[in-house]
Amino acid sequence: MNKITDAIKHLIIINIILFVAPQLLQIDFSNILALHFPKNEHFGLWQYVSHMFMHGGFGHILFNMYGLWAFGTPLEQMWGKNKFIFFYFSAGLGAGVIYTLANYYQFNSIYELFVDAGLNPTEIMTILENASTSDSRVVQNISQEQFSKVIGLYNAKAVGASGAVYGVLVAFGMYFKDAKLALLFFPVPIAAKYFIPIILIFDLFFGMTKYSVGNIAHFAHIGGALIGFLIALYWKKNQFKFH
Repeated sequence: MNKITDAIKHLIIINIILFVAPQLLQIDFSNILALHFPKNEHFGLWQYVSHMFMHGGFGHILFNMYGLWAFGTPLEQMWGKNKFIFFYFSAGLGAGVIYTLANYYQFNSIYELFVDAGLNPTEIMTILENASTSDSRVVQNISQEQFSKVIGLYNAKAVGASGAVYGVLVAFGMYFKDAKLALLFFPVPIAAKYFIPIILIFDLFFGMTKYSVGNIAHFAHIGGALIGFLIALYWKKNQFKFH
């Protein structure tokens, strides 16, 4: 069993504290620390960092922290603490930004329907905040599916270290491509160089279709994986030093 490294140990401790403390104190910090849609009144730039330390349930934090330990330990041992921390937060920030851009693209396409129907920005924001309307212009020009979609995007709250962990997973696969990994629902060991592309293809498919299972931020996974891949590729080719 891999000995836990310093950066990973401290990241796991912080995640556990921020998971347990709100439950003990019976305080919901999600409006402050979860990543909100930029047009939402609860949005704050700090959320691109803080959302990485929030989780929606025990299973969520368990899998993320296990992934961080299992795939991040060899990387921290190889890179050192400072370089690993830089990588981890870069992947997490990239995940948050790409998740926001993907949501904004979907949001804007429906927002334009409100504008075309003759509503001004103030009227649109009032409808989004109330999550309901009887305005005939909306009823006649926007379907219920579109309305539900835009309300969901406006109120979306992303939490979890998944984006950063996906960056770690991709980097692990680049440096340890022949390491054998297994899925819970397919427990046959598969080399990382095959395993990782497969789960990324599933994330991309679920993110671009209506078939997503559960409330999962697939584009945050894709974003973290992409940023992790670019950084790890650059470091692998240039032997970048970070002291």
